[in-house]
Amino acid sequence: MYAIKVENLVRKFADFTAVDDLSFSIKKGEVFGLLGPNGAGKTTTMSMLSTMLPPSSGKASVNGFDILKDQDNVRKSIGIVFQDQSLDEELTAYENMDFHGRLYRIPKRARQKKITELLKLVELFDKKDNLVKTYSGGMRRRLEIARGLMHEPQVLFLDEPTLGLDPQTRNHLWDYIDRLNKEKGITIILTTHYMEEADKLCHRIAIIDKGRIIAMDTSENLKNDIGGDVITLVSPERDALYSAIKSMPEIKSIELHDSSITIGIQNAEKHVANIVNIASANDIEIKSLSIHKPTLEDVFLHFTGRTIREEEASSKDQMRMMRKAGRR
Repeated sequence: MYAIKVENLVRKFADFTAVDDLSFSIKKGEVFGLLGPNGAGKTTTMSMLSTMLPPSSGKASVNGFDILKDQDNVRKSIGIVFQDQSLDEELTAYENMDFHGRLYRIPKRARQKKITELLKLVELFDKKDNLVKTYSGGMRRRLEIARGLMHEPQVLFLDEPTLGLDPQTRNHLWDYIDRLNKEKGITIILTTHYMEEADKLCHRIAIIDKGRIIAMDTSENLKNDIGGDVITLVSPERDALYSAIKSMPEIKSIELHDSSITIGIQNAEKHVANIVNIASANDIEIKSLSIHKPTLEDVFLHFTGRTIREEEASSKDQMRMMRKAGRR
């Protein structure tokens, strides 16, 4: 049974296509990640699925409800934690939770019980009467997650849930998200550009780039597709080195990048000497050589030819285009 179904979803801002023909399904109880740089279309996708932004074309359903034809039921069955903070800083944690519960018309007794339960879940009950403006960034994110669960949603949308947090707080939030999924069976869709976040939390990952899904599978399968190990070579004669080694039968995949070559290969240690010998026989200098197990960064690099950090820089131009288009 699917919690979310997306078919050929498109969102355009004037001449700029932010989301380009996305199709995917998410099973009930699954943690599904949209992984990609800022400007890749992750938040736009989330906004369409949560009915905050209409698609230009295509269709989608959440909990069986059409995002265009049955928006009220979609909204009643989802919880959202936005990328930007939406708490009232002049209210206490309890008051923020209570106000949210009233919006969903949760009866007083049930509301009070739920607030207590959720604040304890995110370890903020002892701070429930403190103004939110006194909270740290991590405490605010935990409160937002608790608030998003007030009306017992079947699907929880988390848009960059740990953006800007320190590593320790980020790890704590990962634990809360993991517990929510395992203990309450909530379907979670999260957007992130943190590789380790997607790796740790998600049952499946869709890597999104320039509004399109370029790869989708479990983290393990995505990494295995590249090869058992990854060799990264840096050479001032990159093209010549590539030509010299690309026909080695042991190589599973080989990619050219701006300043390096990456090779997917099984048992890399056994083949390094052969690569070095081929380079030496052709008078090609190798400045550096490294071996590591594949990561999601390598997967992104494999499919796009760039690291996600390189893509971050170019995505800023896309975001500026979107803002201009939105003002027209």
